[in-house]
Amino acid sequence: MYYKSFLIKYAEIAIKGKNRYLFENALIKQIKIALDDVEGDFYIRKEQGRIYVDAQGGYDYDDAVDALRHVFGIVGICPLVQLADNGFSVLAEDVAGYLDRVYPDKHFTFKVNARRARKDYPMESMEINAALGEKLLEAFPDLSVDVHHPDVTLCVEIRDQINVYSEVIKGPGGMPVGTNGKAMLLLSGGIDSPVAGYMIAKRGVSIDAVYFHAPPYTSERAKQKVIDLAKIISAYTGPICLHIVNFTEIQLAIYDRCPHAELTIIMRRYMMKIAEYFAKESGCLGLITGESIGQVASQTMQSLAATNEVCTIPVYRPLIGFDKQEIVEISEKIRTYETSILPYEDCCTIFVAKHPVTKPSLNVIHKDEMKLSDQIDHMVSEAIETAEKVYV
Repeated sequence: MYYKSFLIKYAEIAIKGKNRYLFENALIKQIKIALDDVEGDFYIRKEQGRIYVDAQGGYDYDDAVDALRHVFGIVGICPLVQLADNGFSVLAEDVAGYLDRVYPDKHFTFKVNARRARKDYPMESMEINAALGEKLLEAFPDLSVDVHHPDVTLCVEIRDQINVYSEVIKGPGGMPVGTNGKAMLLLSGGIDSPVAGYMIAKRGVSIDAVYFHAPPYTSERAKQKVIDLAKIISAYTGPICLHIVNFTEIQLAIYDRCPHAELTIIMRRYMMKIAEYFAKESGCLGLITGESIGQVASQTMQSLAATNEVCTIPVYRPLIGFDKQEIVEISEKIRTYETSILPYEDCCTIFVAKHPVTKPSLNVIHKDEMKLSDQIDHMVSEAIETAEKVYV
């Protein structure tokens, strides 16, 4: 493999002032986790505001790049050649050799973008740009210079060693997971909730999840579908503890005793209560849902207010202003869409009212929930005690 190193570019971390090193260290930790399953040995180092990933011997290039593309905090992955400083003439020969190897077809425009981080280098950045450009044009007559919109930008960084790269593979951006606390995701088998978990994790939040299972009304395939979704998003978020809660008895009690128009609202309220229990148990600072205003009856402003009322910790809804197509596009990008549309229904789609209330009154909801008072606390406790934990 020609490339033995990657330069890792980040954005927001650079403006963190005196705390910058904490974010850099968190990013390095997440890079190590991401590369654990990649063939090859890697050494991650931090030098002068740069993070490098060095391959120690042979490795799988495509798998390494794919793993790095799942690490929040990275905005660019640059396959890198590092050269010793043996003078400009040797540098020009080495850069020409790099260009020759990476670009067999020389019919393209280019510019040189030199950065002299080491101020004792005898040439300034603009001089390096002009001199290297001249040498490359002499070596490859089919090349032409375009300083405004080049096909290839050849970056040359003059440091203790000289970095040469011309490709920047886009990373996911955001902040390193674990730098902004932890939250509990209500994960269903649908399209929205995996995207919501991804988006909150992108802001540096580590994720656990809870899934409400309703056997025999929902199948083991529905449960496996949610586990598979958790595995997909864990490539971005890191390890997830998935709490699988048997919700059948609670749903049946609500179905039997409460007005059917309020089924979804009351079920959501008990889901939030149970999710909050697990959130507090695992040190989470909030709940995450995939709700979007007006998408369904349980996601009107009045309905969201009714479900919020049972929570004592914040509820984060990163998709609140998105339309469905925008959510689908993100789910396709993060590769959860094909799993989400598998035809295995979750508990929310089994017990659905024909004419759900869209503007629930909290006074009415409180009154109707009293019909469950003789057994609901016991059922909630049992659901919590019998929950299954799956680590992905």
